[in-house]
Parts: sequence; C-alpha cells; structure tokens
Amino acid sequence: MPATAPPTGGRMPALYLSHGAPPLADDELWTGQLAAWAAGLPLPTAILIVSAHWEEAPLALGATETVPLVHDFRGFPARYYSVRYDAPGAPELAERVRRTLRGPGTPVRDMPDRGLDHGAYVPLVEMFPDADVPVLQMSLPTLDPQRLLAVGRKLAPLRDEGVLIIGSGFFTHNLAALRHAGSGPPAWSAEFDAWGREALEHQDLDGLLDFENTSPAGRLAHPRTEHFAPLFVTLGAAEDELDSQRSVIDGFWMGLAKRSVQFG
Repeated sequence: MPATAPPTGGRMPALYLSHGAPPLADDELWTGQLAAWAAGLPLPTAILIVSAHWEEAPLALGATETVPLVHDFRGFPARYYSVRYDAPGAPELAERVRRTLRGPGTPVRDMPDRGLDHGAYVPLVEMFPDADVPVLQMSLPTLDPQRLLAVGRKLAPLRDEGVLIIGSGFFTHNLAALRHAGSGPPAWSAEFDAWGREALEHQDLDGLLDFENTSPAGRLAHPRTEHFAPLFVTLGAAEDELDSQRSVIDGFWMGLAKRSVQFG
C-alpha cells in the first residue's frame, strides 16, 4: 500500500451511488468521478453493498469465500463479460450481519454461490480497482422504503467497525421511456433529480420515503422502484447524520440521473 494511502477503518461514511451499466467503463468522466470519490475515503475494512439487481426474500447474503461475478445482462460486446473483480470474501462481516439482522420473523439466508452482480462490481471496479477490500453483497428483501430504512438502522453500527455501506441503484431509472426521449435528459428525469437533490439537502426523510406521491414524475422516474430502494438502506445507516449529506456526483448518463450521495 502506498505511503499516501488513506487510513484504514474508523467510522466510515455511508454511500448511495448510481451504478451505471457495463458500458460505464467506457465513460472516462464517470469512471474518474468514482475513482476520485473512493480516493478521498478512508480505506474500508470491508464493504457491504446492496444492489438494485438482487431482490431476495427473506434477506440473503452472497458468497463469502471466493466471490464470483454474475453477468446479469445480455446483448453486450464480449469484453464486458471478461471483466474480473477478484475481491476477497467477508465471512466475518457476514456473521456480524447475521447476528445483527436475525430475529423473530426475520431470517437471514446464506446463498454461497451468489456472486456480485453488475450493480455491485461495475462501480467497485472503478472505486477499488485493486480488489483488495473484502466485499459482501446483501439482497433487497423488500422494496418497502420503511422496512429498508429499518434494515439500514440495524446495520449502522457496522460503520464504526470500518465497514463501508453502499446502496447501489440509479437516481432515475426508466429505460422504456428513454426510447422515446429526444436529446438531453427527459423532463421527468430532470424534474425528479432536482426534487431529490432538494429533498436530500433539506433532510426531508418523510418526503423521500413517500417519493412516489411527493415527487414530480415519481412514477415515470421509477415505474418500478428497485433502483431507488437501496437509498433507504443508506438513509437508515446514516440517519443520525443526514445533515452531512453531499452529492458527490450529479449530471446525467443516457438521460438518467447519476446523482450519487455521501453521508458522513
């Protein structure tokens, strides 16, 4: 590790990031933004990531020994299927999460063959390219914002153990509507992004939790809510310092808002 590397461990921030698709690797602006973001963070002891692309109930934990990749996409050039990310597993973190989340009526399943999907490894390749930080992926057990907030609250103490908690989604996500969009971001994407920025800045947790009703174009920005849902895990993990939030990345990618936020 270079002498100028950031310190390891300590209280970690909690992140929500827009993860992009496999072609994110070709976008030098965005990859540079992700790399610069990670360079300014303390080095985590481990990463716990929840992605829009793994819904599993009851809540499940992925591979903890060797961690394979899940190529959960089709129709892309062959080079996107040859990407490697050989991060070590995080069995100790998995055991901490099990103890933290298990309770009456809330089992935690182990799925040891389930690797990192593109919502996890695509941004991690850019942020932690050495793949030397243990990684554990956790499923979304529900899309209900209040229940996900509660999961995040329970996970919050892990931040004091050097664990970087990441919710990985996309701040707006309606691929079908993009087919009919012209140049520049469509109005529904720009309007939702502006509303979300203000709601985060004003710590409007109630508004965010009820975003389908309180936001402009909420049902167009998220006709299905799995890409916004990881934000609520992050919000729960950072609920005691919502006033520290800052948008590290903003703007649009193929019409979708790529807003990505740090707490702490």
